[in-house]
Amino acid sequence: MARSDLLIDLVEAERTGDKNRFRSLVEAIIAEERANQHHVVASRLNELITTSGSPDIAHNGHGDAGVADLLLELRPRRPLATIQLPALVRSIITEVIEEQNRADVLRSHNLEPRSRILLEGPSGNGKTSLAEAVATEAMLPLLVVRYEGVVSSFLGETALRLDRIFAYARTRRCLLFFDEFDSIGKERADQHETGEIKRVVSTLLLEIDRLPPHVVVVASTNHPELLDRAAWRRFQVRLTLPSPSRADSVKFLEMMQDRLGGLGLSARTLADKAAGASYADMEQLALDIRRRAVLEFPDPDLKSIALSRIEQWRPQIRR
Repeated sequence: MARSDLLIDLVEAERTGDKNRFRSLVEAIIAEERANQHHVVASRLNELITTSGSPDIAHNGHGDAGVADLLLELRPRRPLATIQLPALVRSIITEVIEEQNRADVLRSHNLEPRSRILLEGPSGNGKTSLAEAVATEAMLPLLVVRYEGVVSSFLGETALRLDRIFAYARTRRCLLFFDEFDSIGKERADQHETGEIKRVVSTLLLEIDRLPPHVVVVASTNHPELLDRAAWRRFQVRLTLPSPSRADSVKFLEMMQDRLGGLGLSARTLADKAAGASYADMEQLALDIRRRAVLEFPDPDLKSIALSRIEQWRPQIRR
């Protein structure tokens, strides 16, 4: 059964003629039924609120041909504790996760949890990992938008595919992740963009507005200056994930040593020799050292391995 507070709100919305509120509440009930593995009930309710009366595009929570080319559904596994974050960012994200996990308490006071997050910062510094961690901690499936399936050269097709994505997401408790959001949320005032792109952005922003609070949408961008100005207003939480300072790098490498074992050099020395590396670079460097050490077992020279890996990695470090 759906929660009593949802049913009460549903009757109130119907009594007052608030059609948008009514639909949003039905979508919340559908999401709850899906979470409880009541897929037949969820699908039937979805049929009743769609204008065409057509069956739902997916029946099992794992996606099917209707959205398989548009979304990649993942089971998130990365805990928040494994990600290096600025103190303020960690504090805000922890609060958002708590709001999602205790949404019933907020709704009992006519409040909704925050559910729209925009992450910006240089590549390789944790935006995708943070999206996965939020999904992990909030116990939500992670739906990653596949732009190669969404973006079409045919007039109007991209907007229709976006409609399918959001229709699928609205009736599920999930985290919907847009990586490289600037590639689809571009500034509409740019004279170099076509009318079709501007229509796509308008559709995208409208659909984000319509998302119910049980759908967490996270968007990330390396180029915030390219985003449409109206896009910023759609997100209740806007966070910057900067490149690591030396102190951040040392702390991260110490965490990697605790997780993987010895890396042949101290965290401070590794941080100095890998100056300019992103968190992703440092993680791959540490993994590379450990791979070589395992293959040279039982007598690996960890220091030599570390120095040789650094020389190999230095040209790849993002600056």
